[in-house]
Amino acid sequence: MHIPDGFLDAKTWITTTAVSAGAVTYSIRHAKLALEPKRVPLIALVGAFVFAAQMINFPIAGATSGHFLGGTMVSILFGPWIGTIVMTAVLLVQAVVYQDGGITALGANVLCTGFIGCFVGYGSYMLGIKLLKGKGRAIFAWMSAWLSIVAASAGVAILLALSGTFNLATALTAMVGWHMLIGIGEGFITMLVTGYLMERNTAMTGGGVGHERLSRNRA
Repeated sequence: MHIPDGFLDAKTWITTTAVSAGAVTYSIRHAKLALEPKRVPLIALVGAFVFAAQMINFPIAGATSGHFLGGTMVSILFGPWIGTIVMTAVLLVQAVVYQDGGITALGANVLCTGFIGCFVGYGSYMLGIKLLKGKGRAIFAWMSAWLSIVAASAGVAILLALSGTFNLATALTAMVGWHMLIGIGEGFITMLVTGYLMERNTAMTGGGVGHERLSRNRA
């Protein structure tokens, strides 16, 4: 889902850069309220896994590329603010070091893959958990991961259409259609990884994995 340079017009990439910069700045400030030093090694480990998984890209006709996202997995484990920061760091290294995603399009990639992906996934997961009072975590992890990658791909398609790169129907068909399939695998990976860490209570101390605690701090 990395947008290369040249796929967005100036007004779109400048606007998304400004919006993403504000979102990341706020995420950093907010994450400090909940971040515990003992969690940093596991956050780094999960971030490294997301980085490696995202490096496996394949082209999508009429759009950009498809790959594993990972934002929901990180957000379920550590909260969406930390999720956004991790995804931003991953995208930054990929763009600067590996030329995977454009420099001018970095803000758009952060907005779609990071912010939208993390918050849609986390929000849908927490909504499901609250509705069923903590039951069905595995299925909600799968569903929220699938929904997050579809939402992020729709965001990319809209930005491509706004830039005049492709018409909206072509971009949506290519991006959303393919990522609905990719989301199946994304859902299973998210379900397995979060389930493994939750079961062993290794993600963080006090309250399991951390999304409940982050929610309390945020309130």
